[in-house]
Amino acid sequence: MKKEEMTIQALYDLTNTISRKWLEKYTYPWEVLPHIGEIIEEIAKILPAGEYQLIGKNMYVHKTVKLPPTAAIKGPLLICPDTEIRTGAFLRGNVIIGGGCVIGNSTEIKNAILFDRVQVPHFNYIGDSILGSRAHFGAGALTSNVKSDKTLVKVHGEDGDIETGLKKFGAMVGDGAEIGCNSVLNPGTIIGRNSNVYPLSSVRGCVNADSIYKKQGEIVEKQ
Repeated sequence: MKKEEMTIQALYDLTNTISRKWLEKYTYPWEVLPHIGEIIEEIAKILPAGEYQLIGKNMYVHKTVKLPPTAAIKGPLLICPDTEIRTGAFLRGNVIIGGGCVIGNSTEIKNAILFDRVQVPHFNYIGDSILGSRAHFGAGALTSNVKSDKTLVKVHGEDGDIETGLKKFGAMVGDGAEIGCNSVLNPGTIIGRNSNVYPLSSVRGCVNADSIYKKQGEIVEKQ
């Protein structure tokens, strides 16, 4: 994957997120990660009157969303219409969840943006990541957001590395991507639009759009 294929415009259709106006200001999606809390506060100023409930100081939840009593939430937080929050979900702050999403039992999310209709329905961890519209994580699939040696994350492109300056950086997952059960997306992973990752995979680096990741070194184009 080349650098131009890692951009926000290449990975995502911005009509499918409430944060469109703010994402358009950046080139690469990981540049947004340090600013998610600020973006939530800016969006809160223009939310339709009467459609969202304010919980605590800075948690904005659409009135169509039902929060189970076992869900744990922390702000800043924004949840859009018709999203399903299931038992035991843990939303740790700096989280934007689009409309029509499914946040599953025991799924943990922090410092992340989920576009509309994302599904992370079973035992998932999403940290310091952006998931495009209709992205789906199988049971137990997760993003690993800190390198084992705690050094800053680099993104490795075909035409050179990009220094992100970030210690915490999970994965940028394009629209329509399917991540198989119990897979790990290692820090700095980029998954192109409409690509599939086999179950039990450990993905490091980049997967081009419209591809199938079978194992390290074996990535094929969809036919």
